[in-house]
Amino acid sequence: MPGGEIFTSLQSGAIDATEWIGPYNDLAFGLHQAADYYYYPGWHEPTVMFEAIINEEAYAALPADLQAILRTAVRDVNQDVLDEYTARNNDALETLINEHGVELRRLPDDVLAQAKEHSADVVAELAEESELATRIHDSYRAFQDKVVNYHTISEQAYYNARNPDASTD
Repeated sequence: MPGGEIFTSLQSGAIDATEWIGPYNDLAFGLHQAADYYYYPGWHEPTVMFEAIINEEAYAALPADLQAILRTAVRDVNQDVLDEYTARNNDALETLINEHGVELRRLPDDVLAQAKEHSADVVAELAEESELATRIHDSYRAFQDKVVNYHTISEQAYYNARNPDASTD
């Protein structure tokens, strides 16, 4: 469904729910005018990512100094976008809850488990479509498996420790 049709479809009842980009964009789209609940976690996309698509031959033809400048610029833009969205999403979520009465609800564990299972099946099917897709999938999964324990005792533990009264789910 095109992004421009989401609000009217939600408002008319053509769809029961939607997932858009994040609280900042949800607020800007006015989705709170058609939906009273905001469900989390966004299990399928943990954060904002910037994408740069560059022709490999054109990149290879650049002098080394321009390649380095381009790599640095892409990294910097990615970090700037992540930082900006983190700040704006936080403010927008507070606005949705405190000014518009949107109720924050956690997706039930059984829903998350089924979503994980079904999405893993779809991704595994896609991974079988080509050798490149298989390599990307296997690399991504290996990295996820490798870092999950570290994140449990680092970023996740940090946020839990800094906000001990909050839910740790």
